[in-house]
Amino acid sequence: MPDPSRVLIIRPSALGDVCRSVPAAVFVHRHWPKARIDWLVFDAFSPVVEHHPCVQGVVRFHRRLLGEAISRGRIGPVTGFLRSLREAKYDVVFDLQGLARSGLFTWATRAPRRVGLADARELGWLGYTERYRIAHDIHSVDRMMGVLNAAGVPTHPPTAAELRLYTGEVDRQWLAGEQRLAGRRYAVVAPTSRWVGKRWPASRFAELVPRLLSMGLDAVALVGSSGERAQCGPVLELAASSPSRVIDLIGGTTVGQVMALIEGAALVVANDSAALHIAVGFARPFVALYGPTRVELVGPYGGREGVLQHVGPDEPLNHKDAEAGQRIMERITVDQAADLAHRVLGAPPV
Repeated sequence: MPDPSRVLIIRPSALGDVCRSVPAAVFVHRHWPKARIDWLVFDAFSPVVEHHPCVQGVVRFHRRLLGEAISRGRIGPVTGFLRSLREAKYDVVFDLQGLARSGLFTWATRAPRRVGLADARELGWLGYTERYRIAHDIHSVDRMMGVLNAAGVPTHPPTAAELRLYTGEVDRQWLAGEQRLAGRRYAVVAPTSRWVGKRWPASRFAELVPRLLSMGLDAVALVGSSGERAQCGPVLELAASSPSRVIDLIGGTTVGQVMALIEGAALVVANDSAALHIAVGFARPFVALYGPTRVELVGPYGGREGVLQHVGPDEPLNHKDAEAGQRIMERITVDQAADLAHRVLGAPPV
């Protein structure tokens, strides 16, 4: 087949997965430099890819709006979105999500080449013309690169340059105007997680923050979604008592603003969350607090030196098992997190 003129990459979610998928655009662009590359993504996550130099267009999937339309029995917005995918006349589509919804989007394009995993879940593979079996015992980033390779797009384990993220000018200006952080050396702390079993106790984050401030940092910025504030009681109390040094931004930032924050940070400390993958994308030092997760498969790509995790050799890892997950997370001590922060920051001991 001739080289394509239009390529679509489908990776709508989750936020961390979108961040670590960006090398796909780099390798596709390198292989087909004249092709236009679009990316289908949840609208809230679009800042991750919309400023990337290898992505020419962003197809925003408005999940909430389309979901509301369906709940009201209005299928027009949904069929309109699917029709727009076909009208774009893509030549090649890569589904790097591998679920029913992404498989449907892939099928809806009617592209001559529709590429994905042979074992895509929820029958997502039905939407493809090309299905490839990629090993499961490798990092998810390498699995995605394996799909591209199998389809004829040369790849290799992505370097820091190929994992790089790009922040928009509007978000950089927002950070420059944030008087509590502008011109200061700060850490970003993300003390939340959707899953109870992935949460390090908030009281330990509250103990850790003052120790971070003793490492030559001027401030600590707290980030998370508005729905996660209930997880953060002790940390929010600390911010209320020291608002000039512990900056409460939980629920007060967009994805693009969090990217700008992390791009400018001296350190990122987080549970297993998107903040860590953003840190990798900006080559920022991080302390990653991991519990019931296989780090070698889905952890920060190429960044095991910043990971703290204590699991037994045969211990089952299931992040949906809240009780077991919390037991694993509680094995990480404040001293261990502070010591690792010292090392990755290169700070003198206190």
